[in-house]
Amino acid sequence: MAGYTVFDLFVIGGGINGCGIARDAAGRGYSVALAEMNDFASGTSSGATKLIHGGLRYLEHYEFRLVREALMEREILWAMAPHVIWPLRFVLPFQKGGVRPAWLIRLGLFLYDNLGGRKLLPATKTLNLKTDPAGKPLKPVFGKAFEYSDGWVDDARMVVLNARDAANKGATILSRAKVVSARRENGFWLVEVRDEASGVTTAHKARMLVNAGGPWVDQVLAGAIGRNNVHNVRLVQGSHIIVKKKFEDKRAYFFQNPDNRIFFAIPYEQDFTLIGTTDRDYPGDPKDVRISPEEIQYLCKAASEYFAEPVKADDIVWTYSAVRPLYDDGASKAQEATRDYVLKVDEADGAPLLNVFGGKLTTYRRLAEHALEKVGEAIGTKGGPWTAKSRLPGGDFPVTGALEEERRLVSAYPFLTSRHAARLIRCYGTDAKGIMGEAKTIEGLGRFFGGTLYEAEVRFLIDREWARTAEDVLWRRTKQGLFLTAEEAAGLEEYMAGVRRAA
Repeated sequence: MAGYTVFDLFVIGGGINGCGIARDAAGRGYSVALAEMNDFASGTSSGATKLIHGGLRYLEHYEFRLVREALMEREILWAMAPHVIWPLRFVLPFQKGGVRPAWLIRLGLFLYDNLGGRKLLPATKTLNLKTDPAGKPLKPVFGKAFEYSDGWVDDARMVVLNARDAANKGATILSRAKVVSARRENGFWLVEVRDEASGVTTAHKARMLVNAGGPWVDQVLAGAIGRNNVHNVRLVQGSHIIVKKKFEDKRAYFFQNPDNRIFFAIPYEQDFTLIGTTDRDYPGDPKDVRISPEEIQYLCKAASEYFAEPVKADDIVWTYSAVRPLYDDGASKAQEATRDYVLKVDEADGAPLLNVFGGKLTTYRRLAEHALEKVGEAIGTKGGPWTAKSRLPGGDFPVTGALEEERRLVSAYPFLTSRHAARLIRCYGTDAKGIMGEAKTIEGLGRFFGGTLYEAEVRFLIDREWARTAEDVLWRRTKQGLFLTAEEAAGLEEYMAGVRRAA
């Protein structure tokens, strides 16, 4: 083994599951490496509806274990990361003769309120849409609604914060590093990793391999590991549209479509509304997923059934799509396939392999704990569960303290607008002051790229969060891509290319 770095655990995949497992393992004292072939959260983990939720509709499919676990996680995750997670109230309009009868909705919401140990999130209540402001943007046919609690998350930031904390705890984090080969050799895994920028390949050894490739989990098995005829996941495409703001209310909407599907309309980045998601089987390569004209038409038509002002394709300012890697349980319809996760260990030849199938943002922490149980059984236990009471970087303030953090930032840096300060706190929490540094004026933050994006923040993202391209910064570390012109985005790309050349 001379010449090789030897780890206890080598994790393939830098989505929420891979980064969550790496963080948990590093915090227990395991030596850990993680390789992500692209940027962190560049696949499924940044293409969700961005909710920390129990999954109200999963109750219809009797997924009680998953719903209970997810409900219990909501307030745990909120406490871990109150800068990138916050509570959100959802308005579920009801119409007689609709898809689901009122008694069924009430039963589901009763279970929702009582299954998961809710402490801080407010309970369900009934609304009169004729008098409540939530009814203002809706068609007058909707007179009644149910309002309940779930949570919102900046999904891509939560992923990179897990990666950062794993690195802080000693993990080796490799971005844009593709595992091209993984084979068992003398009781270890020999893992070959190619740096996608330089083309240089390095070799590592590990006692155990974790395949958390998300939509690529079967490709990792077939390609890097050399398994033939593997089919463990069902790829389901979910697409979203971002439109100009459709309503002023801070609450979100939970809508039911006549085809029995549900979708959401959610306040987004202050000036926009997020509408989604679709739910259909995807036959292609996950890297090629794009919203289709049919999905755009579907979402516009569905939303227009509820909003008094129709949603048109011309209203769309951005779209995004991702492929959910659901464990293939043989369900006949995509929306009926299980959203639960499945962990499988292969211990052949003394070098265990853990494959991670499925999973969702809300349950990633518990998935990681369950994965570490299997790691302990396979290569020996180190430490114990610790993440439930932990904080992610920048999240070391009270769960209801985000507004106070914004006030403190403006007090320390009076040249910041309240909007700019709010965005910095929602992205970085207490790390925002580290980005601001000794700046006395807005010019002290360096080059201005557009929106509220300045050089000091970009340098932080390059130095601390593995950002390499303008896309990393504009669409994953921040959502400033919604506010920059094409020329401004090109200027950012040129700047970052110069930083890469100088490195």
